Amino acid sequence: MKILVLNCGSSSIKYKLYDMADESVLAQGGVERIGLDEAFIKVNLGNGEKRQIMAELPTHKEGVALVFKVLLDPEMGAIESLDEIDAVGHRIVQGGDLFEKSCIVTPEVEQGIESLIDLAPVHNAGHLRGIRAVNALMPDVPQVTVFDNAFHATMPDYAYLYAVPYEFYEKYHVRRYGFHGTSHRYVSQRVCDFLGVDIKTQKIITCHIGNGASVAAVKYGKVIDTSMGLTPLAGLMMGSRSGDIDPSAVTYLMDKLDKAPQEMAEFLNKESGVLGITGISSDMREIEAAEKEGNRRAHLAMQMYNYRIKKYIGAYAAAMNGVDIIVFTAGVGENQEGMRWESCAGLDYLGVKMDRERNHVRAKEQILSADDSRVKVVMIPTDEEIVIARDTVELMKGLKK
Repeated sequence: MKILVLNCGSSSIKYKLYDMADESVLAQGGVERIGLDEAFIKVNLGNGEKRQIMAELPTHKEGVALVFKVLLDPEMGAIESLDEIDAVGHRIVQGGDLFEKSCIVTPEVEQGIESLIDLAPVHNAGHLRGIRAVNALMPDVPQVTVFDNAFHATMPDYAYLYAVPYEFYEKYHVRRYGFHGTSHRYVSQRVCDFLGVDIKTQKIITCHIGNGASVAAVKYGKVIDTSMGLTPLAGLMMGSRSGDIDPSAVTYLMDKLDKAPQEMAEFLNKESGVLGITGISSDMREIEAAEKEGNRRAHLAMQMYNYRIKKYIGAYAAAMNGVDIIVFTAGVGENQEGMRWESCAGLDYLGVKMDRERNHVRAKEQILSADDSRVKVVMIPTDEEIVIARDTVELMKGLKK
C-alpha cells in the first residue's frame, strides 16, 4: 500500500510518499510560497541531491498538482501512475474537542475542520485547502485526517480547563488542547521500544523542541498535561512566539502600542520569543553562534529558553510523582547539545545525571544520560509523517472490511 502524507500550511505543502509494505520513503519534498512570487518545489532525491523548481502557484490546487507531477516524473518521481496512491493522509493542527482521533475525510469532517479555523486560523485554513485540492485532482482517493491535538485528548479536565467562567468552555470551547501530538505520540512509544520497556509502566516527559516547542507529561502511555494551550502560542519560549505571559502584560502592551487583538496575536506569534529578545533571528543556530561570539542578548535568550524547558520538566515530574524517561526531539532538541545539557542541569534531585560525551551527538537515537542516572535522558528523532501514514493504513483497512 502506498500512502502520500501531506502537511499543508498557509503557503506551503510538505509531502512524503511511503511504501507501507516496509515503511520506506519513496519520495519527499516541499512546495513553498504558494500564492506569492517566486514559488517553488524542493525535491529530495534518493541519492541525497536536492532539486528546486520554480513555478506559478496561485493556489494550493496548483501546488498539489505540482507535487503529483514531480511524483510522476521519470527522473525525480517514484510512481508511474497516480492510481498507485492508495490514500492521502493529512496533518491537521486543530481538531478542537470535535475530533479526538484520526478519521476518514467526509463532508462533515471538512465542515468540522472549517468550524475550528478561528482556533487556528493560519493552520486549519491551509490544511483545508490541501484536502480540497486533493479532492479536486483525485476525487476517488480516500483521505485521512490526523489531528495534532488528538494525543492530548486524555488530559483530565482539571488540567485542560482555564480558570475563567465555565460557560466560556461550554459556549466557545476555550480550554487547553495542546499540539505536536503526533510527535509526542511517536517519540513516547519509540523511546520505550528503544529502551526495551513497556510504555504502560513508564512516566515520560517528551520535549519537542523546534521553532515551535512543547513539552508533554505522558504517564503510562497517556498524556496528563502539555505546555501548549488553546493555541500553539502558550508554554515554552519559542523561535518567534512568546510562550507563557501574564495576560495583563498583553492588554498593557495593546494599550501602549495601540494594537487590535489580531495585531497583538501576530506580534506575540511572529515578533516575540527568541527573535524578540535577541533582535537577531528566530533560528536557534544563529542565536547559538551569536552567543559564542559574546552577544549578551543572545546569551540571555539562551538562558531564558533553557530555563523554561527545565521548569516544565520539573512541573511535569511533580504532576506524575516522578519521571523515568526524558526525551528530546525535533529540530533544536535533536541538534543543539547545549540546550539539552543546560535544560537538564540541576535536575540531580530527580535523579538526572547527564553524560557529556554521549550528549555530543546530533539527530540519532541515543541515550544521553550516564549509566548511573536514575532517569534515562534520551534523544529520539521524531517522525510525525510515519504516524500519519500508519493511521491512514489502519483506517483504510477498516474501509475494506
